[in-house]
Amino acid sequence: ARFSVKTLLEKYTADPIDDSSEEFVNFAAILEQILSHRFKGPVSWFSSDGQRGFWDYIRLACSKVTNNCISSIENMENISTSRAKGRAWIRVALMEKRMSEYISTALRDTRTTRCNHVSPRRRFYDDGAIMLREESAVLTGMLIGLSAIDFSFCLKGEEMDGKTPVVIDYTPYLKFTQTYDHLSEEEERGSVESSTSEDSTPEHPYLPLEDSWYNKWRKMEQKFRIVYAQKGYLEELVRLRESQLKDLEAENKRLKLRLEEVMVQNQLEKRELEGVILELQEQL
Repeated sequence: ARFSVKTLLEKYTADPIDDSSEEFVNFAAILEQILSHRFKGPVSWFSSDGQRGFWDYIRLACSKVTNNCISSIENMENISTSRAKGRAWIRVALMEKRMSEYISTALRDTRTTRCNHVSPRRRFYDDGAIMLREESAVLTGMLIGLSAIDFSFCLKGEEMDGKTPVVIDYTPYLKFTQTYDHLSEEEERGSVESSTSEDSTPEHPYLPLEDSWYNKWRKMEQKFRIVYAQKGYLEELVRLRESQLKDLEAENKRLKLRLEEVMVQNQLEKRELEGVILELQEQL
């Protein structure tokens, strides 16, 4: 997942990423596999098509997200199967730049993810699932960086019918992709030798200078894209932390009120007991 997010960030320019991007296709397939890993039960009575998929988990666990897209996806006429709705949700969440928020909210809803004093029907994942491991929290952090990317999808076509199998191409992750700060020593040595050699005079003396400026421009462009992505990541992280802080403050306030109520109730019970003791003493 980390490599797929990294390739998306490196691929992104000024143009939005769509379904034609191989990097996105790979990322969507990997995310779908993560959400489907050790998913409990192939059949569900509450799925429209009888098949249970990660969408059934998402629509419950993310129902508390403010202004969520759950109902919009449920009402899409051209998307009927659970798998197709799950794929539509991935695309809509990316276009909304809220994928990390959705996943974070889902993970906080442990009553839906796990089986903690609830009906077994609400347990969606078996033991050992990625969504039940500590790695799931790392996934949330990685997805924040995607808020720096603009996505544009058409929620129709073969990708959305739910019948197309999920295929992950691991080839891009086996190759070493050079970035502006990972130039090989051989290239650097070669560029220095070609520019400082006194024995050989280039046939076109201005070409090395042009190449040098072009390489500098490329490095600056890549550096800008990385810094821009980091900026978006930090902004989204701050927004997420502010949201979590508000939730914690509200929970703290609720607990304080509850504590005050318990203390008042305790005082009342104490007075009642004192009164009962006095009555018993008078009777004796």
